[in-house]
Amino acid sequence: MTDYDVVRVFCGPRGGYGNELGVVRNGAVMPEREERQEFAAKLGFSETVFVDDPERGVIDIYTPTLRLPFAGHPCVGTAWLLDVPELVVPAGVVGARQDGEFCWIEARAEWVPPRTLRQYASPAEVDALPVPPKGEWIYAWAWLDEAAGRIRARAFPGRDDGIDEDEATGAAALLLTDHLGRALNITQGTGSQLLTAPQPEGWTEVGGRVYLER
Repeated sequence: MTDYDVVRVFCGPRGGYGNELGVVRNGAVMPEREERQEFAAKLGFSETVFVDDPERGVIDIYTPTLRLPFAGHPCVGTAWLLDVPELVVPAGVVGARQDGEFCWIEARAEWVPPRTLRQYASPAEVDALPVPPKGEWIYAWAWLDEAAGRIRARAFPGRDDGIDEDEATGAAALLLTDHLGRALNITQGTGSQLLTAPQPEGWTEVGGRVYLER
């Protein structure tokens, strides 16, 4: 079995919840895309990262069924694990920084694959949603406290890969922040927390707590 780490990304204030991420620190042991895709499917996490250059932060990201040019929780988790100032993904160069208990990345909304941002009238409506039919990537959200920028959200990838609901989704949070044009404090899934902030020239920061699981 290939060695890999597991971290939980965007954990809640007491360290619980968060979205699991598999990280293969030595990507050279599995250089072919087909091998990586197969391994990501075997692990079954919403995303798995292969590190191709730990010093430069060059990484390759996979869901159980496809390769991604950029993704939020894999970048936050890997930046924290490698403790690097930036990551290089197919979409571009992702800035990274540590700030106390939070790890932040800086990326662009146009790097995010298509998502449907669907607003609901109340958090209770979001909580009551069933898993929708496959085919559309939906980020369902409602204001918890609009004045304070607090949001309740759930994410439904719409893929046929066993991930019916994503516990914490940095890329979708980035899209919503870009859409609303303001900093957000998002509670997603069963209790994960994501913080975001718009930055100059079309950049957006996304941050959260990361814990090493194994």
